Amino acid sequence: MLPRLRFPEDAATDPASDFGNSPAEVWLEVGFGGGEHARALAVANPGAGLIACEVFENGICSMLSALVPDDGTEAIPPLPANLRLWPEDARGLLAKLPPASLSRLYLMFPDPWPKSRHVKRRFMHPENIALAARAVRPGGIWRIATDDPTYQAWTAEILARQEAFEAPPPATERPEGWPPTRYEAKAIKAGRPPMYWSLTRRA
Repeated sequence: MLPRLRFPEDAATDPASDFGNSPAEVWLEVGFGGGEHARALAVANPGAGLIACEVFENGICSMLSALVPDDGTEAIPPLPANLRLWPEDARGLLAKLPPASLSRLYLMFPDPWPKSRHVKRRFMHPENIALAARAVRPGGIWRIATDDPTYQAWTAEILARQEAFEAPPPATERPEGWPPTRYEAKAIKAGRPPMYWSLTRRA
């Protein structure tokens, strides 16, 4: 199933061309985890084309299992026309996309890499802010969520040092239109309240 859903590298110069729904806009999710957020986005927004990125095999398998349930048959249901998977580092794809080609970018509960020596592994990094700023069109939206206190402070620090995105203070409750995730529910139950940023790309 993965080859059928995989976003091909040679389509990066015209990302909308690889979707079966001829989307008016293209969105990208960095690190889709179990895939429930990406699947909910695809269902709720049939006019958009979503590229969901994940490097970990467990997450990719969870996504594929949800799209093709094991019901004891070999029948393959129709696959979403507006969902494609990128099973590699999202930064590589962001670097290949044309400037201003994304209308939305999502970074939902990324790995916090809490140790100071791992700072460069965090997606919230000045180099990656530059990648995002290049790929997201003026007026485009970048949504970020994290429950990790270290990553919350780090995100606020990084956003305060950049000028490409308008970055109002984060919300402490999930805004309307943000699909929930299982990880988010576990974090709240464990007493780790998430923060939710909604950034807008400046012209």
